[in-house]
Amino acid sequence: MAAMIILLLLRIPIAVSLICAGFGGLVLVLTARGGGDLDAFGRALSAANHFLGDLAYSSVAEYTYTTIPMFLLMGYLATEGGFTRDIYAAARMWFARVPGGLAVASAVGCTLFSAISGSSLATAAAMGRMAIPEMLHWKYDKGLASGIVAASGTLGSLIPPSILMILYAVFTEQSVAKLFVAGVLPGMLSLGAYVLIVMIRVKINPQLAPPVPAVPMRDKIGSLRGIWGMLALIALVVTGLYTGMFTPSEAGGIGAMVALLLCLFSGRIKFKGVVIAGEETLKTTSMLFAAVLGAYMVTTFSALTGFAGELTSWASSFENVPPIVILAVLSVLYIVLGTFMGAIEIMLLTLPVVIPVIKGLGYDLIWFGIIMIKYLEIGLITPPVGLNVFIIKAVTGDLIGMGQIFKGVAWFILMDIVVLAILILWPDITLWLPSLM
Repeated sequence: MAAMIILLLLRIPIAVSLICAGFGGLVLVLTARGGGDLDAFGRALSAANHFLGDLAYSSVAEYTYTTIPMFLLMGYLATEGGFTRDIYAAARMWFARVPGGLAVASAVGCTLFSAISGSSLATAAAMGRMAIPEMLHWKYDKGLASGIVAASGTLGSLIPPSILMILYAVFTEQSVAKLFVAGVLPGMLSLGAYVLIVMIRVKINPQLAPPVPAVPMRDKIGSLRGIWGMLALIALVVTGLYTGMFTPSEAGGIGAMVALLLCLFSGRIKFKGVVIAGEETLKTTSMLFAAVLGAYMVTTFSALTGFAGELTSWASSFENVPPIVILAVLSVLYIVLGTFMGAIEIMLLTLPVVIPVIKGLGYDLIWFGIIMIKYLEIGLITPPVGLNVFIIKAVTGDLIGMGQIFKGVAWFILMDIVVLAILILWPDITLWLPSLM
């Protein structure tokens, strides 16, 4: 664990860090069991090499993982086709006269884009380029403008489809479809909390977000023409999963194909755009699968040491400890890790350790999956790192200082903590929709 964290702090790529730590640990364990001498070390090294060679295929030859490149392709096609611009433009028109209307529109736009892309970082980058300059043009407070996009961008992890949910489901052997559906209400609750704090702050201090001119109803209705296809696509994917019409893997394939057809028949994309979307899908998928390979190395090493079994036995001794105490400790752990690591790194690093504890305590793994993703969302905007904050800084350049962005997201971190407390205290909010499937 220490070696992994040191490698990650040295900015070694996550896949390399995980593989090195898992491989090294595997050699040490096998050497110790083989007698601890030089011959045992040679046999252990050979065995670990053979295992790594087999694992390169077996770790990612999982049918569920076909969902990942399909949903990524769907998101990249929608971006190349310009649907993200239309989503924000429509939201901006419909919320123009609401207090802090452009900030509210940004939150709604991020939510809709999240349902297409499945990636928090992609959502923050795409919406940051469009929404923040527009808000600055209308003299919005820089902290509010950057903070709402950085925070709302995290919803890409919670609103289905979500890459983090797929990884969690495979590693914990849970239903991807149920996890996707479980994220709907918590995602909407998070959006509502962001909108609420924006409206309250603007009501108290109107200088944060000066009003913008009203938009005629004809223009509002006209703006829907550019987004009806994406709204229908989102509804198709969520409804299909909820009703059991198709599996998550099938949903990914259907989503990618429908996104491609929408782009082609609307004339929004040329062959070059399709190629770019394919290239980006390949790059991201390769990065994720390499990280999965490393995670399996660590999991195997952990299993050989008996560490997971010891943790399970240890957790079972806490039957009389209130769940809120265990979850409070985990909250602190994830928020601290989120200050210097990315969401995927944290998930792959902690799942082998945390899940045995959660199982030992008898908690629902679907519910905990949503709680974990909410932890990771907070980590994406928590200083001193906060990857979404750095994405916004990269997008805005010298227009907004890093300190202003972190000051802006502080209000939304507060609302995230409130939402997290609600989800922990009332698990039925998360589990109600999955229970109806």
